[in-house]
Amino acid sequence: MTNSSDFRPVALEHASRLINHGPTVLVTSADGSRRNIMAAAWSMPVEFTPPRIAVVIDKHTYTRELIAKTGTFAICIPGTALVDLTYAVGSASGRDLDKFAHCGIDAKAGPVLGMPVIEGGCSAWLECRLIPERHTEDAYDTCFAEVVAAAADARVFVNGHWTFDSGNAALHTIHHLGGGNFVSAGNTIRARA
Repeated sequence: MTNSSDFRPVALEHASRLINHGPTVLVTSADGSRRNIMAAAWSMPVEFTPPRIAVVIDKHTYTRELIAKTGTFAICIPGTALVDLTYAVGSASGRDLDKFAHCGIDAKAGPVLGMPVIEGGCSAWLECRLIPERHTEDAYDTCFAEVVAAAADARVFVNGHWTFDSGNAALHTIHHLGGGNFVSAGNTIRARA
């Protein structure tokens, strides 16, 4: 598991790099005592300054209900160590159970919005404020948000860049292929200039 002291703030101009390689993410949301976590395979950066992202969250999910109430959420980027957890939270509804308690998820409050963020087993997280776009939310289940805080584990993301190697394999991001199948990011390959 990750020690929270391994996490360092990420300059917001580099926040989009945390998701630009298409990892499966965990979307956390909370409204008072109600909270939820779900897996999402479709997220991407859409703007660098200010950092903005898009994530597809079905309008019928408990997560969307909580986000609609608060206008806030977080994106946590699980490493390979959390592949089973990622699949589990993506396969059950938060309306039926508190997935944090049920799965033993240790989350802390994000520094700006207080959203649940996960560091143990995750390589990074982003706290996000929803940018209301009713048409895209209703028609395409696509939510846009501005990133207001971000942090990453310095063992895998340093100076605005991912570094995947054999020494940090448990933090390599995962990518959903469907049907409970995932692939992990491999070792970094450096291009020659």
